[in-house]
Amino acid sequence: MSIPMPPKLDLLQHPSAWHGNTLTQHPTQWCYTLTTAEISELEQAAECFIQQPEGDLTQICPASFPLPLLSSKLQALHQQLINGLGFELWRGLPINRYSLTEAAVIFCGLGSYLGAACSQNAQGHLLGHVKDTSANAQDNDVRIYQTAQRQTFHTDSADVVGLLCLHAARSGGDSMLVSTVSIYNALAQECPELLVELFKPIATDRRGEVPAGEKPYFEIPLLNWFDGQLTGMYQRQYIESAIRHPGVPELSETYVQALDAFDRIANNPDMHLKMRLQPGDMQFVHNHSLLHDRTSFIDWSEPERRRHLLRLWLSVPGDRQLPGVFKQRFGSIDVGQRGGIKTATTTLCVPLATN
Repeated sequence: MSIPMPPKLDLLQHPSAWHGNTLTQHPTQWCYTLTTAEISELEQAAECFIQQPEGDLTQICPASFPLPLLSSKLQALHQQLINGLGFELWRGLPINRYSLTEAAVIFCGLGSYLGAACSQNAQGHLLGHVKDTSANAQDNDVRIYQTAQRQTFHTDSADVVGLLCLHAARSGGDSMLVSTVSIYNALAQECPELLVELFKPIATDRRGEVPAGEKPYFEIPLLNWFDGQLTGMYQRQYIESAIRHPGVPELSETYVQALDAFDRIANNPDMHLKMRLQPGDMQFVHNHSLLHDRTSFIDWSEPERRRHLLRLWLSVPGDRQLPGVFKQRFGSIDVGQRGGIKTATTTLCVPLATN
């Protein structure tokens, strides 16, 4: 069976095919600062939602969180994510004057304009808390975002991932983004024989969060060519830990070389864009066109100052079609109704406790 790939490994043209060293010089293309009026609108919408007796963050939507002033800007953000650069950073939210509940309502309400929130783990969390839980990064059932170690470039299991920074680390914890198409183009020029390997199915560990009737791993190629679009699905640590499961073969030498080449290009400082998220920053990233990473960090000793980000996984209406193989991870490939992690015991919820 032939592997779907771009014709003749041609170089691909797409607005998301950027280089970090270029975007660094033009932050106005990807960074937006909220106005005083827009902040006031977000605060008023949050206050009204919290005061509603039936207010339920699992059900928050544009109708229950009206943003007439920001709605056009959010429509532009939607297009920037799925048809443009693939990301955007919003600054200026005065996070220090909000309770955790108020911050969560603002973030979830704003996110509802982009898409439906997806479960981020087997517990059904629609709102994630990204912080160091002192988990052991060497434990194959631990997800790397629960530690202070570097994550490496990867994608999440949803169309879009959003982050809201509540507290930054004492040092480190920088966010990095890189274009999947730009990595592909570099591989096509430098080592096309290795690039072919990355379109073959490969096992990726589910880290113990296994949907009913599924294997403890899924087999989706790192690179997928479908309907004229290149889509990535990657987490190297989880590819390497998948070999613990029966039936998963050791990685071939050639495939390891292909992964090494992919990672080498992604880690080239000219290729990726690095930014330090400050309290109140909101970052939105399209998983199908970009990969994201976070450097290791040293945290504060005071519990109330420790690095803490809120996270959303969003299923986005109007996004690209995905190949059928994504059903293994996304459950469904229906646009606007796909993504997330669900097991037989998953119950959707929005936790505000941070452990």
